[in-house]
Amino acid sequence: MIEKDFVVEGLRRTRIDEYLEKELERAGYGGMDVQVTPMGTMVVVYAERPGMVIGRGGKTVRAITQKLKSKFNLENPQVEVKEVDVPELNPRIMAHKIAAMLQRGMHFRRVAYTTMRRIMAAGAQGVEVTISGKIRGARSATAKFTDGYIKKCGEPSTKHVKEGFATVQLKPGVLGVYVRIMPPEVVLPDKVEIEAPKVTETPSEEPAEQVEAVEEIEDLEEVEDLEELEEIEDLEDLEDLEEIEDLEEVEDLEEDLESAEETEKEDTDGEESEK
Repeated sequence: MIEKDFVVEGLRRTRIDEYLEKELERAGYGGMDVQVTPMGTMVVVYAERPGMVIGRGGKTVRAITQKLKSKFNLENPQVEVKEVDVPELNPRIMAHKIAAMLQRGMHFRRVAYTTMRRIMAAGAQGVEVTISGKIRGARSATAKFTDGYIKKCGEPSTKHVKEGFATVQLKPGVLGVYVRIMPPEVVLPDKVEIEAPKVTETPSEEPAEQVEAVEEIEDLEEVEDLEELEEIEDLEDLEDLEEIEDLEEVEDLEEDLESAEETEKEDTDGEESEK
């Protein structure tokens, strides 16, 4: 049946993931992806330190490829190694780092808060760290630390929230570390964006009044210009009149001179006749 094939394929991918996690723990294993192609089976391995996955001269990656072919019956497996861009946003890497810090003897609260600060500083929307086991004494307990905003239920919690799990063996017992991270690029379906209202300008009377005022000012300026022109014309008329009066005075003086000369001539003529 088809359902049985899906179950078998899922179990095989889980076993491959567990094997790679065990072999590449020191390399900062961050997950894997299996892609079936016509050329064979492509296994993409995400790691914090790809150099340790490849090994010296490709020795480690060849051994992993041979193991995938012989143990998990993959057809022509091809291993591709990719570096994790931001390790702080990968929950599997951060869970293993928490486990390593607990293994060194650090207090679980200090470890949890330090890790959460690093994750939030990387840009995550929210993070949840859960440490369970014998953390306080002989009795088992669970400590949960949260920061930011993270979904707990519904489709967004399974689709967008990334999860990572790791275990650490201590003297009191085994501790389980569970990390959940909501990446910064996640857009939730219940997000509401409020747009600013669009202001439509309605035609008002103010522009018409302003136009009328401008026209009145222009009319006043034209009237003032006309008055100035009239004043200039009046001044020109006055100057013309003054010139005319000056000419009349000159003509009167010439006539007086002519009449005086005539009288003098007449006097001289009378004296000559008497002589």
